[in-house]
Amino acid sequence: MEKNIAIKVEHLSKTFRIPHEKVSSVRGVVVNFFKKKTYEEFEALDDVSFEVKKGEFFGIIGRNGSGKSTLLKILASIYEPDGGVTKVQGMISPFLELGIGFNPELSGRDNVYLNATVLGMTKKQIDEKFDAIVKFSELERFIDQKLKNYSSGMQVRLAFSVSIYANREILLMDEVLAVGDVDFQKKCLQEFERYKQNRRTVVLVSHDLASIEKYCDRVVVIDKGRLVFIGQPNEAIERYTTQYIHPKR
Repeated sequence: MEKNIAIKVEHLSKTFRIPHEKVSSVRGVVVNFFKKKTYEEFEALDDVSFEVKKGEFFGIIGRNGSGKSTLLKILASIYEPDGGVTKVQGMISPFLELGIGFNPELSGRDNVYLNATVLGMTKKQIDEKFDAIVKFSELERFIDQKLKNYSSGMQVRLAFSVSIYANREILLMDEVLAVGDVDFQKKCLQEFERYKQNRRTVVLVSHDLASIEKYCDRVVVIDKGRLVFIGQPNEAIERYTTQYIHPKR
């Protein structure tokens, strides 16, 4: 793997098995115990290959269900691929789904330590950065309340703050601009600027095409699990909007 490459994805594939019959009660389990279970296969990713350079802002766009989030979860080692390989040079800080690495029964303070530990930080590192994490999240008044009492926006702010202060070389971000209030979104954009200035590697999934065009160096378009285009942001967005958002009949 070349030194200037942060992420290399080769022939990646992932298929999920979706049961046809949903069982939601004990009686249902008993009744269906001897029935032959049938499944539908959903191919989330199909032979996807690309490289992300170190210091690159790399965008991923596509319709809902196209495989974007599945791809990020494989890069973050949350999912295992069925085929293909991923190679990563550098520590990853994933900001993917609200709640990953969080415990609603613990306080915001305890969840900072829990989530930061999951991201590979030592207790000493967390102690040194704790005040900055809480200040960035603007949750000083609520940091000792249980997380289950936080609004979704408050949880997002806390998760994002931990992710950026984990100081990893690679940041994976999935729809971070779709949650939180306007002020929080502005903070996210300011962090994007700082990451670009510091030549950090960012993989960004978003439906906010304006931000994709402004910040990303290259963009891939994914449809039905397949990579259909990779190139300059304006070209990728043009392809995406004309073929998948507003296709000509």
